[in-house]
Amino acid sequence: MDDVSTNRSRTRDRRGRGMRGPGVLPAVPGTPALRTARQKFDQLVLDVVTPLDERWQRHLGLVEYAVEDAPMLPDDWGDETVPLSSLVRGKGQEPTRLVIFRRPIEQRATNRDELEAMVHTVVVEQLAELLGLTPGQVDEKYGD
Repeated sequence: MDDVSTNRSRTRDRRGRGMRGPGVLPAVPGTPALRTARQKFDQLVLDVVTPLDERWQRHLGLVEYAVEDAPMLPDDWGDETVPLSSLVRGKGQEPTRLVIFRRPIEQRATNRDELEAMVHTVVVEQLAELLGLTPGQVDEKYGD
């Protein structure tokens, strides 16, 4: 009988379903310890946008960067592809708005490196359009 109880204590859990509860405790009780996929993507976009915006800010003017889950497509959308971003030029006091769509980009990327490269490509291409330059002029890492 002792041998059976010893074996049970060595197993992961009572019914073989894996660990119960979080593997990491939060630093501040009541807040999540791990970032969500959305938070990780937001941080990735911020990491890509920040150096480009700092470099081109005086030529760009005021630009708002945003991340949305997916674009709102009209019912009569005829194209088979889904846009990865949207650029709306500002008028008067309204800033230009560059929106990156998270889900379409995540679905096309197979790993973290591809995701970073895709976000970088989308942001550089949109800024190039806004500046009237080629993507290679906006960022020398474009296409790598």
